[in-house]
Amino acid sequence: MTRIHSTAMVDPGAELDSTVTVGPYTLIGPHVRIGAGTTVGPHCVIEGHTTIGCDNRIFQFNSLGAIPQDKKYAGEPCELVIGARNTIREFCTFNIGSPGDAGVTRVGNDNWIMAYVHIAHDCVVGNNTIFANCTQLAGHVHVGDWAILGGVTLVHQFVRVGAHCMTAMNSALVADLPPFVKCQGQPASARTMNFEGLRRRGWTPERISGVKAMYKALYRDGLTLEQSCRRSQHWPSSVRKQPKMWP
Repeated sequence: MTRIHSTAMVDPGAELDSTVTVGPYTLIGPHVRIGAGTTVGPHCVIEGHTTIGCDNRIFQFNSLGAIPQDKKYAGEPCELVIGARNTIREFCTFNIGSPGDAGVTRVGNDNWIMAYVHIAHDCVVGNNTIFANCTQLAGHVHVGDWAILGGVTLVHQFVRVGAHCMTAMNSALVADLPPFVKCQGQPASARTMNFEGLRRRGWTPERISGVKAMYKALYRDGLTLEQSCRRSQHWPSSVRKQPKMWP
């Protein structure tokens, strides 16, 4: 308990590993569980049925586990689950889930989440993502692994953001963003593919060529999704066999 500041208020029902550090004036509720090595800065509020994994860095002035901004919510015991090794900067708000969905808001591992990010009820965020300042996710949004959302990106409810994609700052997503795509605008539209990001992650030239062929079929040749899938059957198996890109 020496790692918990004397001005912090931790409910006796909370489960904190002995290596957790809690800063001044932070409030932690009775249904909160926090794993080893996680640090919680000053002036945070962590409430609700919230589970936080190991080695997270939670900076000051965050609100995690508050009830959803949903008029239909009536006090059901929904959850917020945060994985391991995430960085959560100042003034972020992550809400618990709602009974209208799975009842759980999930954030994966190794995510870099900058200041003023909002993750609403029932969102699912994958691993190794980057959310720049003021990114805002409405309810039920799914974000795939390695996605990068530029500053002030706004995502409409129920939208899916594919893996390895990237948005420019001030983008507004009102429809699903396919994997690998770089987009820009209000509403956002596809500009190109995130080829440099794939290179940095060790993708082979052959696999990147497959992504280029996908982009050409969908955005340059004017094919429908069904027609593009039929064309892809003629590509080499090493190109066609892509990992699951949608969360």
